[in-house]
Amino acid sequence: MQEYEVKAKTVVLAAGTCESARILLNSKTAQHPNGLSNSSNVVGKYLHDSTQSGGGVILPELLNRPRYNEDGVGSLHLYAPWWADKQKLDFPRGYHLEIFGGLMMPGYGGYLGFEGSIVPMINGYIPDAAGKMKPGGGFGKSLKDDYRKFYGTFAAVGCHGVDVAKETNYCEIDNSVVDKYGIPVLRFNYQWGSDEIKQAKHMNETVQAVAKEMGGIPLLPPASDANNWGLANPGKGIHEVGTVRMDDDAKRSAVNKYGQSHDCKNLFVTDGSVFTQQAEKNPTWTILALSMRTAEYILDQKKKQNI
Repeated sequence: MQEYEVKAKTVVLAAGTCESARILLNSKTAQHPNGLSNSSNVVGKYLHDSTQSGGGVILPELLNRPRYNEDGVGSLHLYAPWWADKQKLDFPRGYHLEIFGGLMMPGYGGYLGFEGSIVPMINGYIPDAAGKMKPGGGFGKSLKDDYRKFYGTFAAVGCHGVDVAKETNYCEIDNSVVDKYGIPVLRFNYQWGSDEIKQAKHMNETVQAVAKEMGGIPLLPPASDANNWGLANPGKGIHEVGTVRMDDDAKRSAVNKYGQSHDCKNLFVTDGSVFTQQAEKNPTWTILALSMRTAEYILDQKKKQNI
């Protein structure tokens, strides 16, 4: 392995929420025995991701529907923001809905399988033209007929919600496992709390109500308390944030509001790790906004010769 050393007056770290924490925690020196920018001991802690649940249906009214170009309708999905902020619920914050379906481009695999490849999975839910049920899958003319029948009948509602940031949800260095370069990887400690599970129950009730109003045939069995109301495992939402949190108080955080390290004034972090609390919305635009603020601050501080 070839090692390189690059020197810079200002360093911007933006490796992603988990990888940025990993780099800082692995960067131990005599001056920074707990890892770089970690005198507060918070790096890696308060890791949180979006909660996620949802469901899909077949819409019988759309069986054998006419074919036409729906490219661009709803983009990847339609978006419905949280609507129950004034209701008295048994969990804090909320979640949004992502609604999709229709004559999407056929494909293989993907996040949910999507239209083209999902037909062999759903064609056992509805009787054929002769009124007979058959197992999913198939081949030849029978499968072609199923594609003509089911293409465009699939609709789904995905839910992404707030996971309240907790110190007990964290990533740490696992010195017993290394990557191909010999650098220790992360070990994750993460559990949903009761608030997130109650939120998932509300998600499940919402999705079922929408499916019923649409007259859809559910493709998944009803969720229950036994499986946390369909709440996906942490990390499935791929909106992880919070491991290098910002705050004015250097004892409670790793960076200030500009992403500047409390311990190393020429080190800045500009990714989702600096969040203190994610909303129910996707984090990308907020990451971009914070990064722009950090860039402007760096230019200002360089002009003042503070860094």
